[in-house]
Amino acid sequence: MKVLLGMSGGTDSSVAALLLQDAGYEVTGVTFRFYEKDGNTEYLDDARDLCNRLSIPHIISDQREVFQSTIIDYFIREYMDGHTPVPCTLCNNYLKWPLLRQIADQMGIYHLATGHYVQKQYIDNHWHITNGADKDKDQSFFLWGLPQDILERMVLPIGTLTKLRVREIAAERGFLKAAQKKDSIGVCFCPMDYRTFLRNNVATDIQKGQFVDEDGNFIAQHEGYPFYTIGQRRGLGIDLNQAVFVKDIIPSENRVVLSSLKSLERTEMYLKSWNIINPSLLLDRDDVIVKIRYRKQANRCTVTLQPDNTLHVQLHEPLTSVAAGQAAAFYRDDVVLGGGIIIKK
Repeated sequence: MKVLLGMSGGTDSSVAALLLQDAGYEVTGVTFRFYEKDGNTEYLDDARDLCNRLSIPHIISDQREVFQSTIIDYFIREYMDGHTPVPCTLCNNYLKWPLLRQIADQMGIYHLATGHYVQKQYIDNHWHITNGADKDKDQSFFLWGLPQDILERMVLPIGTLTKLRVREIAAERGFLKAAQKKDSIGVCFCPMDYRTFLRNNVATDIQKGQFVDEDGNFIAQHEGYPFYTIGQRRGLGIDLNQAVFVKDIIPSENRVVLSSLKSLERTEMYLKSWNIINPSLLLDRDDVIVKIRYRKQANRCTVTLQPDNTLHVQLHEPLTSVAAGQAAAFYRDDVVLGGGIIIKK
């Protein structure tokens, strides 16, 4: 009944600690130092204070260096390559949960827990992530890459709750600060404006370039190709009296190709770095749903494994804004079947 809980100092992980204690677990809290905007460490104090009130051990794991090399450097590199990165997906699958497992193993703790709004289910001898009860907060899209040896050890105390109920529990138990904390928005190290972040962190100046049409004809000047993403319509800074979207990004020429939305439609895509939980439930089936967005987007598809070890995703209906670097997650109903990273092919 020992469990290692990842604690960010926020509402969700704080209530997770309460619920785990209620369920009889012997909780140890760990807070990862990944990134601290303007040196703000209030979250460390909040997590420590809550652990003190609950009389549970609390440890701090400084992972800023590995977060820089694994997530931030990747984030910058992807934009400079003309891709659309998915830092939260990589952080969860390749950093946060593996670190929890590593520290738990060192401490002789079996169970791993967080405040994620997801659940899990055992199907045909495999553990699967399933959607959280709160559809607006469901985080299953980010966890398709976790291996079985992590999934089987996961305890997810708030997966059956809504965010409103989580806040109510914190308030009812007297943890008013936790109950009133604002939700985090976007990427933790650049929550509002990734373009400013790139300007401040890219070694060389980002130069202005050209917007062109599909035939290569000049349309207007742009601020630099890393500042645009596939499917983008707003913020282009031009007025053509018609709706245009970013169709392609050509880093070697500092060009951004604009087109109509119809030209962005794709009927297939390929994935690398994929994870399939149970091939019999995913491959060569016609009832699989693929999502390339965190919310409000789902398309039926058929997935096949290619000789070059990529996954081919045949979409049953055209899909726009498919960008290299994005994640694609596969579902049947509310069950996560796997996922991968979209490549340009």
